[in-house]
Amino acid sequence: KFVFFEILTQVTFVCTVPEFKIIAMRFLFLTAFIPAFAASFTGPTAFRNEVVGRNDVARGRQSNAFGLSKATYVLKMAAEGEEAVNGDAEKKKIIVLGGDGFCGWPTSLHLSDGGHDVVVVDNLSRRNIDVELGCESLTPIQPMDTRVKAWKEVSGKDIKFVNLDVAKDYDRLVQLLIDEKPDAVVHFAEQRAAPYSMKSSKGKRYTVDNNVSGSNNLCCAVIDSDLDIHVVHLGTMGVYGYGTSGGEIPEGYIDVTLPGGREANILHPAHPGSVYHATKCLDAILWQFYQKNDQLRVTDLHQGIVWGTNTPQTIKDERLINRFDYDGDYGTVLNRFLMQGAMGVPLTVYGTGGQTRGFIHITDTCRCIEIAINNPPKSGDRVEIFNQIAETRRVRDVAKLVADQTDVEVTMLPNPRQEAAENELDVANQKFCSLGLDPVTLDTGLFDEVTEIVKKYQHRCDPSKILPASFWNKKRAEECADMDPDSIKISTPEEETAKA
Repeated sequence: KFVFFEILTQVTFVCTVPEFKIIAMRFLFLTAFIPAFAASFTGPTAFRNEVVGRNDVARGRQSNAFGLSKATYVLKMAAEGEEAVNGDAEKKKIIVLGGDGFCGWPTSLHLSDGGHDVVVVDNLSRRNIDVELGCESLTPIQPMDTRVKAWKEVSGKDIKFVNLDVAKDYDRLVQLLIDEKPDAVVHFAEQRAAPYSMKSSKGKRYTVDNNVSGSNNLCCAVIDSDLDIHVVHLGTMGVYGYGTSGGEIPEGYIDVTLPGGREANILHPAHPGSVYHATKCLDAILWQFYQKNDQLRVTDLHQGIVWGTNTPQTIKDERLINRFDYDGDYGTVLNRFLMQGAMGVPLTVYGTGGQTRGFIHITDTCRCIEIAINNPPKSGDRVEIFNQIAETRRVRDVAKLVADQTDVEVTMLPNPRQEAAENELDVANQKFCSLGLDPVTLDTGLFDEVTEIVKKYQHRCDPSKILPASFWNKKRAEECADMDPDSIKISTPEEETAKA
């Protein structure tokens, strides 16, 4: 053990390659504080499970010396584990486009907490859509000036906020890049909901205008700034389609045999399932062109469905709380199920529930973004593509998992979407795992965090917004015509207590 410890010590202090140094520090930490590691050599994953407490939470045995809820305790321990692993990473200037949103805000805090200099850019369009739909976030999200002030108070770190429309304010975007000289720009600034993009001609046109113009403007602005900026874009697994590859979906590129027996490795064919997904496919083509033409350095992250609400940073102050969407347009499927279960509402499964999808926890979204930033492609390298998911699950299986925990029924509704009733989904995600990601999986213990949030803010829920309100085409709308939004009734706290 002592020889092993001495070797790791020397490697840690002598190594000059950042990635190897971080790995060496991680093993040094393990060996120094968990002597049994050297004897049993159980590996870093086993250690992370102990630090974060995932396995113990799932079995209901998590010790809690701080008087915190299990879910909050898990998030705090996760932050400490990440600090031990990533504490020596290079600090950078990062602009986060769309930094007021569901993924953008916690990612901005995560990057700032890690020591990066963060500038948040947002035109607050998602808040305007709340007004349009008549449905606010279940959680009371604060104005951006209140958010950044609260972060300064709890962390001592500054986040600059700039109100700017990436799709329209081109000259201001270019000047911002010149003034800030960022190492990286994280691009979340897109309309993110497939149902909203199919809601009406207005929603379809806005989604294309905003998303495609914004991505093109970003590429042009990087070129006009004459700076070497790494673009990190949050894409979607939906660019691949579902079950169309005939096997495991690779990370961005697929081996093919062309006519004449020629072998090639090409961008995976696009197979979008909504206007929103189509814009992400168009984004992918833009990245390919600007990389080839102007040598832009781009990382495209094909992300699965996000679940969870808070992160180790957003729980530090109630003013930092992340948004929680529960409505039929913006509520992601697992968060909708968890909200419905906590409120005693039957879970709304579309069609047969045989759709298989990729899932990722919001804390892993933040980690993946930072990993991508810390591992940029070199100038001239082709677009780097990661599949950003933790696991795949069938929707009806996820519903059963939540129903068993919350003791609510599952209701099968006509599917408002034009999609296959059943599909398989096998997805490669080795890249992030090889760079140190130990992803959070669908663990019933970790559902507690969402359930706590829902029960605390139950009074803010409008049950008439829970059922689908957007339909892919006229046929789907006709099949869903009998849905009554006012039929959804929420159980009162007294009723839930009596049922328990």
